[in-house]
Amino acid sequence: MKTLHILDHSIPLHSGYTFRTANLLREQRALGWETHHLTSPKQGACSAASEEVDGLLFHRTPVPAMQWPVVGEMALMKATEQRLDALVTQIQPDVLHAHSPVLNALPALRVGRRRGIPVVYEVRAFWEDAAVDHGSTHEGSVRYRLTRALETYALRNVDHVFTICEGLRKDIVGRGIPAGKVTVIPNAVDVTQFQPCGVPDAVLKTELGLDGCDVVGFIGSFYAYEGLDLLLDAFPQMLVQRPNLRLLLVGGGSQETRLRAQAAALGVADKVIMPGRVPHSEVKRYYDLIDVLAYPRHAMRLTELVTPLKPLEAMAQGRIFVASDVGGHRELIRDGETGVLFPAGDAGALSDAICALFDRRDQWGAMSVAGRHFVEEVRNWKNSVANYIPVYGRLAGADVA
Repeated sequence: MKTLHILDHSIPLHSGYTFRTANLLREQRALGWETHHLTSPKQGACSAASEEVDGLLFHRTPVPAMQWPVVGEMALMKATEQRLDALVTQIQPDVLHAHSPVLNALPALRVGRRRGIPVVYEVRAFWEDAAVDHGSTHEGSVRYRLTRALETYALRNVDHVFTICEGLRKDIVGRGIPAGKVTVIPNAVDVTQFQPCGVPDAVLKTELGLDGCDVVGFIGSFYAYEGLDLLLDAFPQMLVQRPNLRLLLVGGGSQETRLRAQAAALGVADKVIMPGRVPHSEVKRYYDLIDVLAYPRHAMRLTELVTPLKPLEAMAQGRIFVASDVGGHRELIRDGETGVLFPAGDAGALSDAICALFDRRDQWGAMSVAGRHFVEEVRNWKNSVANYIPVYGRLAGADVA
């Protein structure tokens, strides 16, 4: 079995998207499949046409000059199509496997139809919903409806659809796509890549002013949908009950300046530690400083439909966390068993949930064990990737098990 994956971007860039991709590819290779990988121009300018990262060879697509709305997106697709067409001649794949967004699916469809190669499309989120969160459009706008129509066109015309969770599967089927044409490849983790909670680094703890403090934290990209503004709104209420509490926000992104200003306006800037982005090799040192992780995602189509990786990664490390009860979290988390859910958008409920967790430290051990067991037995990449086997076999006309 020879597959050619068409991707938005890949490692060495760090995101949930790239980590999922790398794990899928490694697990497909463990099945004995030959995988090849093309990234779109959204990877950014690269010094070479191909690049090996962590044992995986990625072919890169040059960045086109046109960057204007609509015209620029057409240029992105054209560049991807041309690079893909050349790689198909070279590789002769059995299946073209396009991953979100639809800007990758449409070039794959064009090349696949010309070459007589089956095309599958893996939906990780809908392009139109991501655009709403980024602020480049709003739900129901002309651009939103056009983008949704393009996604639906791709879903109808590919040979099979994969997606990452039940929320997205239901939305896809709701667009008139036959249920038998849609397969879920759930988000998962490689538990061997995650170590259990460790002893806090005393030097780092002192440097950050956390000695003698309980710590609530978040590590990741500061996107609006993550709800870190809600976490800040809830923080003064937490301090009333637990004056020694500190908030550690590690990372950066589009909301960083706004979050710093919010902390200052609330009068808690001295108790909110924001060290910025840290090297990936240092991330565990920061995780080990955090007593309770917080994932307060706002309720919107994106978060209701899409399951994130972070709660699974927290479970793999045996960590304690609270999360909003958006659909993407409810699909992953067993409330009170593997994590704690609170009503999305409710700062008071978030404060109460976190303070209650600190009052019930005696239950943390059982919660830690339950979370680790869940990812070991259910949400692992071997289980997830097994769902590709029957579809690939049918499309390629071969036994690929």
